[in-house]
Amino acid sequence: MTENYKIIGSFIKDMSSETPDTPTYIFVRDKISKYKLNIDINSKAVKDGIIEVNTIIKFSDQPEVLKKAYFEITYTSIVKVDEKVSDKKEMEKIILCDVPNKIYPDLERIFLNLLTDSGYPGIKFEKKVDFTELYKQRAN
Repeated sequence: MTENYKIIGSFIKDMSSETPDTPTYIFVRDKISKYKLNIDINSKAVKDGIIEVNTIIKFSDQPEVLKKAYFEITYTSIVKVDEKVSDKKEMEKIILCDVPNKIYPDLERIFLNLLTDSGYPGIKFEKKVDFTELYKQRAN
């Protein structure tokens, strides 16, 4: 099957790593394996056939924990969609499934580097994010 879109560029729109103080760092260093990964995707039309797709990754602890660090990246993909794509469902699949699946290996590498460079080396995500499966679950 031929792709009906092309990623013409990607960049880090925003990146944040927040550890407020040394006691928090020491606490988080021992608890970071309990942190949860959250992903959000949004998009907006830039001009005819060009869409900005923002994939946002947040890595954080439960809200009620007082000592915590916070990590977030907004990774933007500039996508040129084939003019033949007119179906809303097909466009939704490109934005929520196809583009994230394609860019995720780079995004994960960048995010893990952010964690390492923020003083939390050795973090690995046990499961790879399967945007196709998430998209199917969303449709049900």
